[in-house]
Amino acid sequence: MRSSPRGVPWSPVRAGLALALGAVLAVPAFAGAQGTGTENGEWRYLGGDAWHTRYLPASEIDATNFNDLELVWSWNGTSFGTPGADLMRPTPSYVDGIIYTVAGARRHVVAIDANTGATIWSHREPDTFRWEYSMRAGYGKGVAYHEIDGRPVIYMVTPARFLWALDGITGAPLENWGRGVDLPGFGDTGVLDVLEDQARDWGPWEDLNQPWDPYQGIPLELGYATASSPPIVVNDVVVVGTSHEQGYNQTRMENIPGDIVAYDARTGEKKWKFHVVPRPGEYGHETWENDAWYWSGNIGSWAPMSADPELGLVYIPTKGGVLDYYGGFRPGDNLFGNSIIALDVETGERRWHFQIVRHDIWNYDTPTAPVLLDVTVDGEEIPVVAQATKQSFLYVLNRETGEPVWPMEDRPVPQSNVPGEQLAETQPFPTWPLAYDLQGRSEEHLIDYTPEIRQRALEVAEAGNHFAPLYNPPTHRGNPQGDPPARICGGGGGGSNIPGPAAADPTSGVIFVSSQSGCTFVELVPGEEVDWDGAAGTTVVDWARGAGGEPRDPPDNIDGLSIWKGPVGRITAIDLNTGEHLWVTPHGDAPESVQETIRNHPLLEGVDGVMTNPGRGGLPGMMATETLLIASGMTSDDTPHIFAIDKETGERVGQVPIPEASTYGMGGFVHEGKQHIMVLQPTGFAVYALP
Repeated sequence: MRSSPRGVPWSPVRAGLALALGAVLAVPAFAGAQGTGTENGEWRYLGGDAWHTRYLPASEIDATNFNDLELVWSWNGTSFGTPGADLMRPTPSYVDGIIYTVAGARRHVVAIDANTGATIWSHREPDTFRWEYSMRAGYGKGVAYHEIDGRPVIYMVTPARFLWALDGITGAPLENWGRGVDLPGFGDTGVLDVLEDQARDWGPWEDLNQPWDPYQGIPLELGYATASSPPIVVNDVVVVGTSHEQGYNQTRMENIPGDIVAYDARTGEKKWKFHVVPRPGEYGHETWENDAWYWSGNIGSWAPMSADPELGLVYIPTKGGVLDYYGGFRPGDNLFGNSIIALDVETGERRWHFQIVRHDIWNYDTPTAPVLLDVTVDGEEIPVVAQATKQSFLYVLNRETGEPVWPMEDRPVPQSNVPGEQLAETQPFPTWPLAYDLQGRSEEHLIDYTPEIRQRALEVAEAGNHFAPLYNPPTHRGNPQGDPPARICGGGGGGSNIPGPAAADPTSGVIFVSSQSGCTFVELVPGEEVDWDGAAGTTVVDWARGAGGEPRDPPDNIDGLSIWKGPVGRITAIDLNTGEHLWVTPHGDAPESVQETIRNHPLLEGVDGVMTNPGRGGLPGMMATETLLIASGMTSDDTPHIFAIDKETGERVGQVPIPEASTYGMGGFVHEGKQHIMVLQPTGFAVYALP
């Protein structure tokens, strides 16, 4: 009989008893918990629970003892990959004494003993061209956990888009599951080819009339699809998302749509496929003009998904079409790009959708998982889904109906002067909650401690072409107006993004959103100038993002004093019962050199109300507990820390140094009656607990 990490013979009955014992040990810590998945101190989903709240209802660690936290053990994954983002992106799952994660560009699946940090087993997929080509190889983020008749099963989708079902105790491919893959090392069970299911009945592939090659996948001239987030298991259904080449690297029009595919968790049998680019007769087909629905694609869910098992809905956040900054070849609003889609998990039918951005050319994909909460608005109990965005709007919708909780307005947005581009005339603007970070650059963002300071800041901003509206469209080289490269604020470097997923407290209805005040310069050049050999697709686009041109960072300071109010990076607490911002706190501490410049700047001598600590750029990893919000960051001496933050006030009430900087989320669990915190690190992850 196989053994558990603690040396106890494993059985479904014993596993159930262990879970029950864990619940008894942790009862005092879980009073009032809501949502799904974080029961019994277990972190079963990428976001802790199916609602993706990153909330652990435990109270052993609080403001009085946070500074006493000690490193219990750390797991070094450098034997599985290169230190850096390839190892620090995944948030591990914890179930019944075992931690499961993925590691490295080969996306090894690893099981780890929660007592010691020792590796129990690992699994690696054999090489294919599909893996070698993937630009998202190290973006695994985590695994999906499920139980079949009490037996733990780990589901993982690889960069090559093979879906594996592994025995959680042994790591072996699950018997009598899937249909196998006819390649050396894959075998005939425990694995299936998601890309094959994605390509079947897709016109450009079917037109080739050739046999399927599991090593190659679809020919590159048609496009390429990969995966950058784990699947999610809801009500015995495994739902798999899609990602592609990074849109800012794409140079060709063609690609495969990122259709969502679902499978029976017990058998691996395909249940349904949802077309993210609507075909003739399907809802939204008319939003793809020029027949681009047939040969163009993307619109994948590269960010993680969330779900409401009780409603039987899975929530899909999507990105835009090919490519990030030009879409003249795909006129129309391009549904279901840049949307939240609520799908019936049993049938794949669309229950509702909300398109956040129409015809995206700003790289405004939905970057993080939607967060689900139950709140009370004006006396009415409402189940909501909240989506943080790069444009620093929090879109709050009724997760059962898709209706906005607060009024949404269509407002005119700037139009493009790039030849061939046709933008939507309006975009949806939430009226509430208010934006939580930078939206364009305007005079209101300038420091104004004194009239003299404001005037000098204004002169610097105007000289550097720093002002721009939200939804500022890219410009193109040689434009008749003489416009410099467009400033997009926030852009790829602003607002919320995948390294800083939100956390929330489902007992209070408060969400904690991280963001940074960053802009992106974009100038389009003829596509053939930046096209590269081996790119997916066939037809080079007229315009693609170029390099060079105007300075990327024109001066935005007065003798070292930033002209912007800040904070540079921040965490904002938003009460979704009222839509009010409860507090804003800087992300970590600005470097001492920056604070020293502010304190000693001649213009600020004797001036009151100066923000001396504007925080840092970058995004923190976060999680919430009964007692605290916990976030990663750096102190002014550049030492990495985890911070304890009062959930009601935003005040920092504790801090503990950690070996390396951390981002991409955080996790936790209760093991043998003790609360633990999992901190992601460039070499793997570290586990902290009280002595």
